[in-house]
Amino acid sequence: MNALAATSRNFRNAARILGLDSKLERSLLIPFREIKVECTIPKDDGSLVSYVGFRVQHDNARGPMKGGIRYHPEVDPDEVNALAQLMTWKTAVADIPYGGAKGGIGCSPKELSNSELERLTRVFTQKIHDLIGIHTDIPAPDMGTNAQTMAWILDEYSKFHGHSPAVVTGKPIDLGGSLGREAATGRGVVYATEALLAEHGQAIRDLTFVIQGFGNVGSWAARLIHERGGKVIAVSDITGAVKNADGIDIHKLSAHKDKTGSLKDFDGGDSMEPSELLAHECDVLIPCALGGVLKRENAADVKAKFIIEAANHPTDPEADEILSKRGVTILPDIYANSGGVTVSYFEWVQNIQGFMWEEDKVNNELRRYMIRAFHNIKGMCQTHNCNLRMGAFTLGVNRVARATTLRGWEA
Repeated sequence: MNALAATSRNFRNAARILGLDSKLERSLLIPFREIKVECTIPKDDGSLVSYVGFRVQHDNARGPMKGGIRYHPEVDPDEVNALAQLMTWKTAVADIPYGGAKGGIGCSPKELSNSELERLTRVFTQKIHDLIGIHTDIPAPDMGTNAQTMAWILDEYSKFHGHSPAVVTGKPIDLGGSLGREAATGRGVVYATEALLAEHGQAIRDLTFVIQGFGNVGSWAARLIHERGGKVIAVSDITGAVKNADGIDIHKLSAHKDKTGSLKDFDGGDSMEPSELLAHECDVLIPCALGGVLKRENAADVKAKFIIEAANHPTDPEADEILSKRGVTILPDIYANSGGVTVSYFEWVQNIQGFMWEEDKVNNELRRYMIRAFHNIKGMCQTHNCNLRMGAFTLGVNRVARATTLRGWEA
């Protein structure tokens, strides 16, 4: 099942549990606006090349729309649509005043030079600048994009609208980015994990962890778990996988990856097949890579007691059912990886106020938001007698539905 179908199914289940009016339900599913643009740029060799860019703005009932821009060859309208919708529910679960959006360009960033990426980003911004804005739609980095990409969007947008640091988040610190933003998603995953484990009378220091993906989110989550005394016993990314039953020294692994660009040939553990990682014996499994990795075919092999969804949509609905029946507790992506958008919100607030926060304040506020959201989700689970995924979805959908109704959606 693709991401759009799975997200829509979760939404419909939540709407049924909440007893939403069928017209309101249909209205909440339909995106506010879908944008598709052609971005033609000269390559460094002088040839012209065209890429298709998308921006889906899903809902603005609770505030400006918010969501990442990804550069990836598999960016397609369905996926962007699903991720935009997911952002609507995610911002509502985190209780930050945003709606959802998502965008992307179908390209392979590794095959483009830095100057080609800059030209592509600027052309894309020129095409959508009048449809994004500080109080309209605020992009952020996603897969294949980073703080530099946001700096180019900020610069290009400011040519049309005057200096506007709050138009994007995830910017470089020197251009108004927030301290703590780089680690925010991984740190949020760890705060979410702590909240879940506390509910079960357990702590990070007593458990073993397996982490799929060692990019920004995976490496920060691994580092923070390691610092809290948790034992990370296996890690993988697209370059390979490493295991060590006594626990991997994450600082050494990060240094090795920074130096070599790969997890291969790390001397602090044994290499393993990346395909075996999800079935590795552990207490907590954290998928931090692409979506759809846990599916019907491999769900029965998972040995973890807890799954923390740091990636977007890593668990197919079929796998979800299999894992739930086996008593595996899944902390859903809509909550678990919301640390990034929460600190994006803090960055936006700081830019609008023109007053920047210390990193400790950012981290403490993030912890407060993550713990509060977890207790709100648990409250919905108890009210509606449902699992954590439905608890999160009913919480998010209910907040958006209430805002939509209060604003007068039928007029």
